[in-house]
Amino acid sequence: MDPLDRAAEVFANLKMGKTASHNAVLLYMATKDRQLAIFGDQAIHEKVGEVFWQEEVMHILSQFQKDHYADAVAKVVLDIGDALKQHFPYDRLTDINELPDDIVFGR
Repeated sequence: MDPLDRAAEVFANLKMGKTASHNAVLLYMATKDRQLAIFGDQAIHEKVGEVFWQEEVMHILSQFQKDHYADAVAKVVLDIGDALKQHFPYDRLTDINELPDDIVFGR
């Protein structure tokens, strides 16, 4: 299965598309199948564009080839966080955490 299609399926199964701002992002890694995809909901995708996601995937894959797994994941998570911060600034008075922050294994 195409990793982006699988990421979209997992995104839907986890009901990540139900956030009010439609800005959820899923970093999908299938270690056994050696697949990777980043799936952003409609609003964040419209803000950052396809090139942003492609560049993040290329970065993480290039770092994986050098066995820099943790650093690669951390940088991509920070980059995504920066994009979210820029386009959907946090307001501590009104924002609520709509999704769990847990890592999900095997779905």
